Amino acid sequence: MQLLIMKNILQKAVILPLVIIVALALVVLKVKSKPPIEHEELQFPVKTVEVITARKIPFRARSTAYGNVEPAVLMQAKSEVAGKISYIHPLLKNGGSLSQGTVALRVEPTTFEFSLNQSKAALAGSQSALVQLEVEEQSTRTSLEIAKKNLEVGKKELDRLLSVWDKKLISRSVVDAEEQKVLQLSQQVEDLQGRLTGYASRKAATQAQITQSESQLAQSQDMLGRTEVILPFDARIGEVFVEKGEFTSTGSVLFEASGVQAVEINAQIPIQQFRPLLMGNNPERMSMKNPGELQSALMRMRLEARVSLVNFKGNTAKWQGELLRFSDSIDPTRDTLGVVIAVNNPYEGVIPGKRPPLLKGMYTAVELYAPPLEMIVIPRKAVHQGRIYVAKANNELEIREVNVLHRQGRLVILESGIEEGERVIITDVVPVIEGLPLNPVEALEYEQQMARDAMGVVGDSL
Repeated sequence: MQLLIMKNILQKAVILPLVIIVALALVVLKVKSKPPIEHEELQFPVKTVEVITARKIPFRARSTAYGNVEPAVLMQAKSEVAGKISYIHPLLKNGGSLSQGTVALRVEPTTFEFSLNQSKAALAGSQSALVQLEVEEQSTRTSLEIAKKNLEVGKKELDRLLSVWDKKLISRSVVDAEEQKVLQLSQQVEDLQGRLTGYASRKAATQAQITQSESQLAQSQDMLGRTEVILPFDARIGEVFVEKGEFTSTGSVLFEASGVQAVEINAQIPIQQFRPLLMGNNPERMSMKNPGELQSALMRMRLEARVSLVNFKGNTAKWQGELLRFSDSIDPTRDTLGVVIAVNNPYEGVIPGKRPPLLKGMYTAVELYAPPLEMIVIPRKAVHQGRIYVAKANNELEIREVNVLHRQGRLVILESGIEEGERVIITDVVPVIEGLPLNPVEALEYEQQMARDAMGVVGDSL
């Protein structure tokens, strides 16, 4: 029994290794008989991206200033005469509107009418006296001519009598009588000449009285005119300080009125935002003492101003403005420069709820636009920490360093780093690998919108 068991164990010990050896031989044979495995070359997947073509397009630098609306013309009407207020226009109330030439208020004119009548009477009296003097002068002149002729006749008669007396044909008394007559005629001529000479001074004195009377009359008319306050322009009425029947003294404030033809906005612009507006302007030497030269330099900048309201719900209205002047100093606290913008006809085209009038005190934003310059403009989102992604001619990605000249809103102006005609990737790329294969798709509509935004055209933003 034990021998049988030992025999089985020996058989298993021999057969099991043989089976394992045969199995391994079959596996090796099968592996070596199989054809070789074909290997595939691994590549990055092709990335579809949107691109725009870099080119120079018209670009307008833009900066925004903020300020409040003030009337361009503000009148504080004061009483020029003292008296009781006899008339106030029904619309002379806070918020009312009155047209140019309207009599807004009147002071009782009776006292001034009396003064005017007195001045007229004095002038008429002086003019009448002058006419009387002229008549008398003409009469005296005529009398003088007659007296001179009588004197001439008398002298001839005296000469004749003297010749007769020499012949002892008449008595001396006859000659003496004629001589006395000639002397009387000479005295009469001298008197008339003296009177005629005196008329010049009398007329000058009377003319001076006339001039004085005319001045008094003009002054009386002026004072009477000052009893009425007439609006010199179309105006909106502010605060009214008087009532009908109230006595007012000279120099008292009656009411306030602001012109409706134009408003001004004294806005503040940060210095950092003002500098881009100077791009393309050649620096010139000029004298700040010469206002005309300074104004000319301002006009040469040709800045365009657009005004809109701040914090006005639903408001999309804009007003065209005109840059008038800069302030004379910089605010050191806010580091801002003051600019004054004028807006003409701020009360025209009013649409309730959408386009209100520009009223005193409204807070506005003023966008200043420089003249267009040809610049390479790309979206801000295409710049990644000073680098851009370029789709090369073989449709592979290239990472490019660029120099940024200016950033404005969602746009960037490049100074260098890219040439015209190259394609700039404007979509996000993950992962960013140099040489990444691309499928570029031109974003033509995006380019068109970017061009409009670069020119400041009102519309959808990028």
